Amino acid sequence: MKEFIKRNRHAWLILTYLPIYMLWFLILENTVTKDYYIIRSPLDSYIPFVEWFIIPYLLWFPFIAGFVLYFILKDKTEYYRLCGLLMSGMTVFLLVCTFFPNGLDLRPDLSTLGRDNVFLDIIRVLHKADTATNVCPSIHVYNSLAVCLAVFTSEHFKTRHVIKGGTLVLTVLICMSTVFLKQHSIIDVFCSFLLMAVFSPVFYLRRSSKTADAGAVSKEDTENVFN
Repeated sequence: MKEFIKRNRHAWLILTYLPIYMLWFLILENTVTKDYYIIRSPLDSYIPFVEWFIIPYLLWFPFIAGFVLYFILKDKTEYYRLCGLLMSGMTVFLLVCTFFPNGLDLRPDLSTLGRDNVFLDIIRVLHKADTATNVCPSIHVYNSLAVCLAVFTSEHFKTRHVIKGGTLVLTVLICMSTVFLKQHSIIDVFCSFLLMAVFSPVFYLRRSSKTADAGAVSKEDTENVFN
């Protein structure tokens, strides 16, 4: 780890933020146990519980960590941009849950489903480790959208259509998994998209404008050369 940090000193940003985030989140998990606002939408009743969605739900962890590590190693600029986007949304999430304690009551009683399989066994473990509080906005959804945006705007993946397509599919499945596993309300998902709409222009719109300006200048210079 020391050698990794020495070679990639910019990794300090995410390595410093994550312990702060985890400590704050754990405090919320242990203190928000009652008197919290229940997040629920009428649409939630129309979404069935589908246990196999635990697969994309758990793939979220290597998905986020893998691409953050990739940008640490391959593209410092993209890494800083992605970290800014991730950390902004995650911090807002912590603030919302601190000042507006929230949770849900959507999780089904797994013993009443009339079936048993390995997916349900994994979900039982998840339910023991993860409370039904601190859910809005959904960090699963927000971080997945952030990584998907980073992949689609990165020059490293400009012609890697398989990776981009796979990233998009997995992002969609992860977002779906949060509601089909009853880990989140559709409201949590909507709030995550709203949060992304607020922060993504801050970190990515400016870059697009600069790129467009650079392209315009380049085209003008080329025309001048030929004229």
